[in-house]
Amino acid sequence: MTASAGASAPSQPAISPVLAEVVRSGFVEGRHRGSLVLLAADGSVERSVGDVSAPVFPRSANKPMQAAALLRAGLDLSGERLALASASHSGEPFHLDLVRTMIGEFGLTESALQCPPDLPFDPVESEAYLAGGAVRDRVAMNCSGKHAAMIAACAGQGWDQESYLDPGHPLQQLVREVIEEVAGEPVAATGTDGCGAPLMAISLTGLARAFRHFVLAEPGTPERRVADAMRAHPEYVAGTRRPDTWLMQAVPGVLSKMGAEAVQAVALPDGRALAFKVDDGGLRALGPILTRALGLLDVDAPVLTRIGAAPLLGGGREVGEIRAAF
Repeated sequence: MTASAGASAPSQPAISPVLAEVVRSGFVEGRHRGSLVLLAADGSVERSVGDVSAPVFPRSANKPMQAAALLRAGLDLSGERLALASASHSGEPFHLDLVRTMIGEFGLTESALQCPPDLPFDPVESEAYLAGGAVRDRVAMNCSGKHAAMIAACAGQGWDQESYLDPGHPLQQLVREVIEEVAGEPVAATGTDGCGAPLMAISLTGLARAFRHFVLAEPGTPERRVADAMRAHPEYVAGTRRPDTWLMQAVPGVLSKMGAEAVQAVALPDGRALAFKVDDGGLRALGPILTRALGLLDVDAPVLTRIGAAPLLGGGREVGEIRAAF
């Protein structure tokens, strides 16, 4: 059918540039497209790839902002407990033990958590968990520390605990306030995250600004307390086999948090920052893209080789790799 005279065709979304290539036996068999922004130390955009002003769901990269809101609500958390409230934990025994300890300290029961029952996020831990006869439960879900802390914050304020995941709840309105303040832009949309919590969309540039705000915040502020706890206890933010942990352990002062659907945000202690999103949600591309982006910010550390390694196997041996393409 031909469009009538004077009618304009519906606009199509722009195709994002390629951030990573999947190379098998020297042949490019796949591509991961997305967008990425790098901020200079003064907060200006140093480099962008793709559309970094369009809203995205940061997924768990929003957790530092959610944790700062808990502190603003008066919840007294620090150290490993605050790191775990900011975490997408791997479900290792020390994670589950501390979540259960926090639940007891807060005077809660595991049934109070409204995150869905799940297996540990880390595949190695998940296999061990199942081999030990355990079943899916709420504590094993990677957001369980955040949910326990959210309920505790509601109890401290006298807010309703049953509806703590309602976007209109006072706690979630405070989360929105924090996100908009540190990102420097309004929340563009609200959805529901995998754990059931409200999920608020901002741009990649706003996400990078937010992480920059956390590392540059004055000591003792909620934002700086969250950043300091995450950086001091990175194993509680992710896990022993996770790039966020490796990076924060190896590069002094760096703040790093990934999110589902291949979102990543990082800030360096001098204010340089980055954020990116892979359109197809391919987590396998995170490491190579993150390593390349950090290199463009002049980060040079042996851990980047470990983070960036993404081999492809054929017949049980390495025959290719996923590599950055920008």
